[in-house]
Amino acid sequence: MPTVEGTVPKSLVIVESPAKARTISKFLGRDYMVEASYGHVRDLPERAEDVPEQYKDQPWARNGVDPDNDFKALYVVPSGKRKQLSKLKSMLKDADELYLATDEDREGEAISWHLMEVLSPRVPVKRMVFHEITQPAIERAVREWRDLDMPLVDAQETRRILDRLYGYEVSPVLWRKVRRGLSAGRVQSVATRIIVERERQRMAFRAAGWWDIEGQFAKSTATGTRFGGSLVALDRTRLVTGRDFRPDGTLAPAAKDAVRLDEGAARRLAQELEGAALAVRSVDEKPYSARPQAPFITSTLQQEAGRKLRFDARRTMQVAQRLYENGYITYMRTDSTTLSETALTAAREQARQLYGPEYVPAQPRIYTRKVKNAQEAHEAIRPAGEVFRLPDQVSAELGADEFRLYDLIWKRTVASQMADARGQTVQVRFGGRSSGGADAEFATSGKVISFPGFLRAYVEGADDPEAELEDQERPLPALAVGDAVVPLELEPKSHATTPPARYTEASLVKALEDLGVGRPSTYASIIGTIQDRGYVWKKGTALVPSWTAFAVVTLLERHFPHLVDYAFTARLEDDLDEIASRDQERVPWLRDFYFGDGNGEPGLKALVTDHLDEIDAREVNSIPIGDDLVVRVGRYGPYLQRGDERVSIPDDIAPDELTPERAAELLAAPQGPRVVGTDPATGLPITVRSGRFGAYVQRGEQEEGSKHKPARASLFKGMDPATVTIDEAVALLSLPRVVGRDPADGEEITAQNGRFGPYLKKGSDSRSLASEEQLLTIGLDEALAVFAQPKRGRGSVARAPLKELGPDPHSGQPIVVKEGRYGPYVTDGETNATLSARTGDTPENVTLERAATLLQERRDAGPTQKRSSRTSRATASRATASRATASRATASRATASKAAGAAKKRAAPAKKAAAAEAPRARAARPRKATSAGSATGGGRSEG
Repeated sequence: MPTVEGTVPKSLVIVESPAKARTISKFLGRDYMVEASYGHVRDLPERAEDVPEQYKDQPWARNGVDPDNDFKALYVVPSGKRKQLSKLKSMLKDADELYLATDEDREGEAISWHLMEVLSPRVPVKRMVFHEITQPAIERAVREWRDLDMPLVDAQETRRILDRLYGYEVSPVLWRKVRRGLSAGRVQSVATRIIVERERQRMAFRAAGWWDIEGQFAKSTATGTRFGGSLVALDRTRLVTGRDFRPDGTLAPAAKDAVRLDEGAARRLAQELEGAALAVRSVDEKPYSARPQAPFITSTLQQEAGRKLRFDARRTMQVAQRLYENGYITYMRTDSTTLSETALTAAREQARQLYGPEYVPAQPRIYTRKVKNAQEAHEAIRPAGEVFRLPDQVSAELGADEFRLYDLIWKRTVASQMADARGQTVQVRFGGRSSGGADAEFATSGKVISFPGFLRAYVEGADDPEAELEDQERPLPALAVGDAVVPLELEPKSHATTPPARYTEASLVKALEDLGVGRPSTYASIIGTIQDRGYVWKKGTALVPSWTAFAVVTLLERHFPHLVDYAFTARLEDDLDEIASRDQERVPWLRDFYFGDGNGEPGLKALVTDHLDEIDAREVNSIPIGDDLVVRVGRYGPYLQRGDERVSIPDDIAPDELTPERAAELLAAPQGPRVVGTDPATGLPITVRSGRFGAYVQRGEQEEGSKHKPARASLFKGMDPATVTIDEAVALLSLPRVVGRDPADGEEITAQNGRFGPYLKKGSDSRSLASEEQLLTIGLDEALAVFAQPKRGRGSVARAPLKELGPDPHSGQPIVVKEGRYGPYVTDGETNATLSARTGDTPENVTLERAATLLQERRDAGPTQKRSSRTSRATASRATASRATASRATASRATASKAAGAAKKRAAPAKKAAAAEAPRARAARPRKATSAGSATGGGRSEG
């Protein structure tokens, strides 16, 4: 309806991010103005200067929460949000209605409430919710709007206040008793405790060893059919296994009668069994079946992306956020494994087209799980739309990370609606007497998959379902009781128990979920926070606690045990869910938590104030490691102490690696600077010293009051601080070294040692060097030759081929064998093919003919999913379909090809527009700040 001025009234739609706004605006048309709030528009004050002047004299103002006034929160608009808020207010003046289209979870509901509070709209307000950003979903959300869900807002506000009180009350205790700048958080402290407890187990662990015999066998009537087996019993008594040992290296009482072989006994028995007459004693065959996993929820997506794609939790959620905001997947913060009727139909139909009707069960699979908060129980994470787009169809539109994650979600969703895998497993026992009279019994097992079912599309933890199918099958020759078995090879094998594995991000997510601690939507930010705060560092993919984490966890366990108790923290989550469902009231619950419940359960305030003087700072900062050795966490970092001896602990030593023996080595090493000589150029003394990051040389001393630091240079990896000479020290201090100038452009070339190793630099261009020694020896001609080579990835150095085979019949280029990151491969410079031990191909035995065959098979298979260009990629969906029976595969491909072709023609204009609009950069949605600082990126914030 036109207004007085003759203009058409418009609706204002507010979402959180610009990417989401761009996608939705395409679906709503000109009658809607779609704008982003850039996350929360207000929050509790982070700094003292954020507190409004009228509240600065209030004792509670630093927390932003007034416990004596029903926990009233003081919300402020951050300075960085004021400009955008002014824009929203201006746009609202021209609107006849306001749609709040933030995410459909607790935090999204809270953002909408804050927008209402700040904007004070005088037009109708409608809450618009959707779990996928597609045109039908957005149009339906406009039609089926609802009011704000205030219980959900209360639950989120309670969580925010709780986290602020926890962080702002407990963190100052850490400042006084451990070190300034540390932080505590409701979930981050529990997550840190989980990691510290695992490291304690590793430190207390003692390895135990045992021996057995592994062998290769064959039926006496068979020719060439071999199978493996292991010794499991001797004289009818079973051998020990790793499960029989306790963490301290002793045998458990239940294994007191088991046989434990040492090396000598194992070798003697292996000799006595050579040529022994063995026979099958039992054959146990059972049918095998496996069901597909449920579609992804937030936590399982993080775990599987970590295993398959090597994404950390934060990266997974950032990529998923971009996929969701651009309309490729459904909402990625969910605890529900449910699929809508539309999604069930789409997944079953694609499985039928790609793999055949026998791969789809008669009825849809329904996955259910207990969801603690029904108001947050959205649909599972799946491809968006009523018909799922194949990975091939979206590959050209997506970046590398987005494509890989979409492919993973698509496979998991389709596989969840496919038939069970079926097959047969067999357990065989066979044995006989050795020449020494001992009765030896071996065991082997096999598995044959007669119908792969869902495994054709998806195998958990595997990148290539077809390759994984081959690995899963372990065929055995037909064996019956009484059949003779011939030992072909018998090898004594030593075994040792291993400490419990450190947590990775994926396994920590699973542990948190199993304990009921936190919410999956917050795990990414929690894991990021404990790393950013210095409580945890990464060694490969493993999460290693720092000594500071040990001190903090010790303090909390001894003086605030409730706050890091797993069951207590999980109950807090249940209570917050009850507030969301109106089963509990927010203010009384907060009052009990902060002031105590009156039934002997102390509140947070009393815990902090009444027991502060009881905390012995030296005690909580001391970690005994044995032999009168103690690690202490000091103001300037951790150090090792024995009596009056002290030494700093290098940052790269994990706690479980600091054994008494390693500690003794550190204490025995020279501690003070060693003078190696005088610098001939300056006359200053050059010393070799030990620092937190290793040994280094230094020229001169820093003068008191001077900001000028003396020159320093790290020792090369192969150098010994005790033997470094004056010439070597001078050479190290000469770095970075000018190698010369490129005669072509006059640009200076320097040799430098950086964080990722030695390299050459010319202007903005750089090249890695093979060794640190080259920094001191490489000349200009050699440097120019290095720059003439194509640039490789960081740390990559050209390696000589392992073997040259000859010209390729197809390309004419020479075929060589090379060692790659994932093993050996053959290449003609254009096509690569892996040498797999599973197929018997090794660098030693591969021939020119075999290499040419492998390369041709790779060419025939089409391009891999390498993301060096934005061209179409072959996906597992197409690859697996092509491996089906010829008739069905041909029909499936034809059907898919026609459908894809028609879809491309229909979608061509929109696709071009979408490609132009699709954001390639990170969609940086601001997140709520916690008491421990702001959490950014794809994860939700939580203390």
